[in-house]
Amino acid sequence: MQILVTGGAGFIGSNLVDALVDEGHEVVVVDNLSSGKRENLNPAARFYELDICDPMLEEVFRKEKIDYVNHHAAQIDVRHSVADPVDDARANILGLLNLLENCRKYGVKGVVFASSGGVVYGEPTKLPAAEKFPKGPQSPYGVSKLTSEFYLAYYAGVMNLPYIALRYANVYGPRQDPHGEAGVVAIFGQKMLRGETPVIYGDGEQVRDYVYVGDVVRANLLALKRLQEGGISCGSGGCAINDFAYNIGTGEGTSVNRLFELLKEITGFTGEPEYGPERKGELRKIYLDVGKAKAELGWEPEVELREGLRRTVEYLAG
Repeated sequence: MQILVTGGAGFIGSNLVDALVDEGHEVVVVDNLSSGKRENLNPAARFYELDICDPMLEEVFRKEKIDYVNHHAAQIDVRHSVADPVDDARANILGLLNLLENCRKYGVKGVVFASSGGVVYGEPTKLPAAEKFPKGPQSPYGVSKLTSEFYLAYYAGVMNLPYIALRYANVYGPRQDPHGEAGVVAIFGQKMLRGETPVIYGDGEQVRDYVYVGDVVRANLLALKRLQEGGISCGSGGCAINDFAYNIGTGEGTSVNRLFELLKEITGFTGEPEYGPERKGELRKIYLDVGKAKAELGWEPEVELREGLRRTVEYLAG
């Protein structure tokens, strides 16, 4: 099959491209390299350095005869979305619409979309959060991800473009950027390996669901398989956003303080963290119910947190 991966030079996207190539697929990558890295690109994939908002995206669809799209290109920093919601919407909403219009025009068979279980639910009243829970995003980033799911449901129901949305928890692992604002595992791990002091914003009791990138890649492969097998279609009343959405996490919450202690043990760091002020737009506690993904996609996490952190530190250490 011919598969387009947007954001295929990024952290999750490049790991996915490697897996798709290993499975024998023809892979096309679109990435503007604003956060993705050229060295992450699989040499077997055909690469277009292009922003997903660019009208020239149509040339990729015209030339490459795409069967399926896996959409990972995005503005992913919650704090940036708070500082510049217009830029967040440009990348995450207008970029998606440019992509979907080309999918419709060129007969793409289905889309796998990287959504976020970490932000679309807001602060859940019950944990772990299941797909059907009320949505209450508390940042522009969360709003853009939830809006994207509504657009996908519209294109599925009206334009007959099947999709699966994977609502990721906090993904970590090799190739995560330790230099940005997002990605606490990579940031902490890199600082500890250098003997520098990590900063924990707030009291450190914020709870997140940390899922290893290899497990996330498997979820994408299973979602693609489900699209190929068919059976994903809207009823007479149209598509609801929860119909084809799946939480991808571990079902377990880990505090930032606990994460620090685990990384301290793995890296051999001897210091203590510095504590700073809380960050706007960040949730207090979220972890995901992944029962639906197990039942309908045949997916469940396999890499335990300590082992995943060990692999990540090994990668960061070079």
